[in-house]
Amino acid sequence: MSPTPADKPPGVSRRAMLAGLAAVLTAGCGKLAFMAANVSAAFGAYRRHADIAYGTHPRHRLDVYVPDAAAGATRTAAGESASGGSRPMVVFWHGGRWSFGDKAKYRFVGAALAELGYVAVLPNYRLYPEVRLAGFMEDAAHAGRWAAAHAALYGADADRLYLMGHSAGAHLAALVTLDSRYFAADGGAPPRIAGVIGLSGPYDFLPLKEADVQDMFGPPQNYPQSQPINFVRPDAPPMLLIHGSKDEVVAPKNSINLAASLRALAVPVTLKLYPNLLHADTVAAISLPARGRAPTLADLAAFVRQPRSS
Repeated sequence: MSPTPADKPPGVSRRAMLAGLAAVLTAGCGKLAFMAANVSAAFGAYRRHADIAYGTHPRHRLDVYVPDAAAGATRTAAGESASGGSRPMVVFWHGGRWSFGDKAKYRFVGAALAELGYVAVLPNYRLYPEVRLAGFMEDAAHAGRWAAAHAALYGADADRLYLMGHSAGAHLAALVTLDSRYFAADGGAPPRIAGVIGLSGPYDFLPLKEADVQDMFGPPQNYPQSQPINFVRPDAPPMLLIHGSKDEVVAPKNSINLAASLRALAVPVTLKLYPNLLHADTVAAISLPARGRAPTLADLAAFVRQPRSS
């Protein structure tokens, strides 16, 4: 499939545009905020391969963002060589309460990861009420395995595979990593996951109070199966957990508690609590006009730079 170049609007001052977009982003992460974030992504030096099928369902589609080959002689902000097949690959799942959301709204994430010299994979997945926990996780495992299998095709290293998400997407990334049953059910050996990056994720959120969440994770005897914290194990990969201290959608205790459980088993974990930030701020700060809001991208790059044991 031929890549689609990022179009750049003509006749517009980049500085003026970013200033205006930053003002829109401060209003929140609604439709205008997504538009603002994604307009700025048009400046990225990447190629986007859109709507690649990783399964048979209409939601089994993903976008792959690959840094421009022209950047091959430079070194990226992540400190990685931008040539050859040594690039990290990052799979990012969008949030949306497991019931809404689309990869297209997160083009700014793919562009930012490509800017760091990474190959980014942004999958869609089936949503509630069409499917429930088993369906979400089946899709997460299948997309993660697809990424590992196709890493070399896009110049990435399958042994440098990172799973990442925001909100419900962070839940998918953590649970598919920690609960080995999902990759086992998908068939074959699980991919080697170099690390997990969770933004504002729910990992320890019992009791379930809302009727739709009870339904998607029920019946009640199955509720513990939905909690990533219940599957922490000593051989888990390193994790970076980022949360806003003022998050009223997913309480910061989710990241705090998961970090504590990982540390208790000597699993490397980095916990970043950003003061005064709300639920969407952690991912919004990845976008070019809002990077001054929080160091999400810098912390992510520092995490990926850390040496991993072979």
